[in-house]
Amino acid sequence: MEVEAPYACFTRPEFKTERMSYPVMTPSAAKGVLEAIFWKPEFDYQIEQIDVLKPIRWASIRRNEVASMLTMAWVRDAMADTTVRFDAEAERDQRNMVCLRDVAYRVHARVRLREHATDPEAKYRDQFRRRVERGACFSQPFLGVREFSASFRPRTDRDPIPHDEMFGVMLHSIVYRPDGEGYRWFQAELRQGVMEIPREGIELPSAGARTGGRR
Repeated sequence: MEVEAPYACFTRPEFKTERMSYPVMTPSAAKGVLEAIFWKPEFDYQIEQIDVLKPIRWASIRRNEVASMLTMAWVRDAMADTTVRFDAEAERDQRNMVCLRDVAYRVHARVRLREHATDPEAKYRDQFRRRVERGACFSQPFLGVREFSASFRPRTDRDPIPHDEMFGVMLHSIVYRPDGEGYRWFQAELRQGVMEIPREGIELPSAGARTGGRR
């Protein structure tokens, strides 16, 4: 399937305050788009390849964000006391975002059945394709941040851009465990507009793991 949008931002994790996008869509972002269209607990998506269909273009945007994040403790307090409010005006913070503009990608993915699945892969593939053809989705797909909503369609005959580039280490996937999130990485490279994705990423020790804190 193909997905495109006026803007996209696939945030690089090394930039803590100001958002800076990877030059192309990450596998984890592609998986999020597919799951927004069709998701079942019986399978998972394995992203195998991402084709870049439009030239890589950049844009800079100033955004209103908040300086702090809500915690679970605050949510529990707000649920217990309806007078508790989050003051967005007091926490407002303007930040710069370096994002992509006028993007289009073709996502190649495989359905991987989970252990408890009883139906064949073909059933879920066909269901996904029918939803793409109808333009149906569980939630509106977006590219990196929720305000950058995206449209999707079945595959077309557009060729990938004739561009080669090494992107270095890129986020492969996020693993959710009882003790928190884990991050897997891979060496990303674009060859004639095509980025191939390894089956598994490599999980590196984070600064949070070394110091006993969260990332």
